[in-house]
Amino acid sequence: MAGSENILEVKNLYVSSGGTDIVQNGNFSLKKGEFLGIAGESGCGKTTLLRALMMLKRKEDVIKGSVRFQGRELTAMEAEELRRLRGSEITMIPQNAAEAMDGTKTISALFYETIRMHSGRKMKRRETDRIAGALMEKMQLEDIERVLKSYPFELSGGMCQRVMIAAAMANHPGLMLCDEPTSALDVANQLKVIQELEKLKKEEGISLIMISHNLGVISRIADKIAVMYGGRIVEYGSRDQIIYHSLHPYTKALLGAVPDGEGNISEGLPGLPPAFEKDRKGCPFAPRCPVCEKKCLEEFPEDTVEDRTHRVQCFRAKEWKDAPS
Repeated sequence: MAGSENILEVKNLYVSSGGTDIVQNGNFSLKKGEFLGIAGESGCGKTTLLRALMMLKRKEDVIKGSVRFQGRELTAMEAEELRRLRGSEITMIPQNAAEAMDGTKTISALFYETIRMHSGRKMKRRETDRIAGALMEKMQLEDIERVLKSYPFELSGGMCQRVMIAAAMANHPGLMLCDEPTSALDVANQLKVIQELEKLKKEEGISLIMISHNLGVISRIADKIAVMYGGRIVEYGSRDQIIYHSLHPYTKALLGAVPDGEGNISEGLPGLPPAFEKDRKGCPFAPRCPVCEKKCLEEFPEDTVEDRTHRVQCFRAKEWKDAPS
């Protein structure tokens, strides 16, 4: 069960690179034990948003707005304070764990360095191996002793992904950020990773934000869903509101692109996401929108609140609300 207080509050978040906005006016919150899924095609700003939640940026990047984690304003923190926070209280699972790991070090060394670096505890290798073993058993990994002695390239992609999740849990973080953790895996391993994330939610009460281009994957575990397009959250609501009562034409297009049980896709979405440019006019989805009108090309729709917690940025949302799903 999710708690009543927000562990994370994001308000009016902007992330720009070289003077061009990549993320614009991001607003959402997350409670303890709650899962938020952020969906959208590649190039919509999802990864930039996720990295901004850890205050990770390049020299040319500027982050504005508010990101409050457990009551602390991250945008006001000094570099050393942020370094201590990352990996201990907030952790990130990369898209391809095997590539993200140091190929010259064993899994045992990965856990040893992770626990000592982020917890500040001086522990011996056998102690960190014991912690690693217990965590990997929770991830349904077998032959733990062999895994600890292995290098990342000696493990399958699915095993590396579950090892990385176990390592991320080593210091009992409050928030886990997942950057498309299943996209590099086959269907069988995708299911295993999703099941392990579901288990973390039930047994550990961890809060999680996962981004993915696949709305079907997100809908399996999310309590709330944010749909991103052109750097903006164009629709936001509970899982059921987004999956069964979507109001934005882009959300409907993503749902239409989810494969059925036999892998067939009923609909496609022509065109590509917009390039990030200065002084963009109109709704960024307008060139691909099947119900675009003149106003959409000239103005950007602000948030319209439907059903208390359901937000959408579309001039024709009320028409979509009344139309059959």
